[in-house]
Amino acid sequence: MKAIIYCRVSTEKVTQDTSLKRQKEELINLAHENNLDVIKIIEERHSGFDVERDGIIETLALFKDKQAEVLLIQDDTRLGRGHSKIALVHELQKMGIKVMTIQDHGEISLSDADLMVLEILSVVEEFQRRIARYKIRRGMVRAINEGYEPQKNLSNINQGGREKKELPIEEIINLRQKKLTFHEIAATLRGFGYDVSKATVHRRYKEYIDEIEEQSD
Repeated sequence: MKAIIYCRVSTEKVTQDTSLKRQKEELINLAHENNLDVIKIIEERHSGFDVERDGIIETLALFKDKQAEVLLIQDDTRLGRGHSKIALVHELQKMGIKVMTIQDHGEISLSDADLMVLEILSVVEEFQRRIARYKIRRGMVRAINEGYEPQKNLSNINQGGREKKELPIEEIINLRQKKLTFHEIAATLRGFGYDVSKATVHRRYKEYIDEIEEQSD
């Protein structure tokens, strides 16, 4: 398996050089002990309370690109502190990344409090996904019950899931005339593959109305 080593100290002090060097050496040994192929060693001098760190962002990007599957750190505080640590652990878990530490002699061991917070985050995210799916279904059902026939109106509906770059303004107007809210219109269009938000739908509708009013003046 491929791994990334992440070393962090909190200050720019020269005295922290020894800590960085020790972290790197110990983590290289940990990788060898577990037959891991280290593709990148990232060193960083930044507060663990801040999630906006160049080093950790680079680390996440490498994992997102599937260039590695394991993260090696000295202990959980090197990953971050407070909310920053929880947010990063949660993100790594979602990507299926295995986190190993020297402190735990293997996979990271989190406190009961941390585990509880992570479980709550997972439950909340799943609830949000269910709500979003429900809103899409409700918008589509309401539109169809109002006489809307998407198969006749939406162009390029069978493009194998390709993202549609242009929104059908005529359909936004059509759905609005059927008394759907902007939120319901956005949910309906997303159900048919259009990557669109409520704000975008509202903006396009307002632009259209303003253009019509200008032409009538």
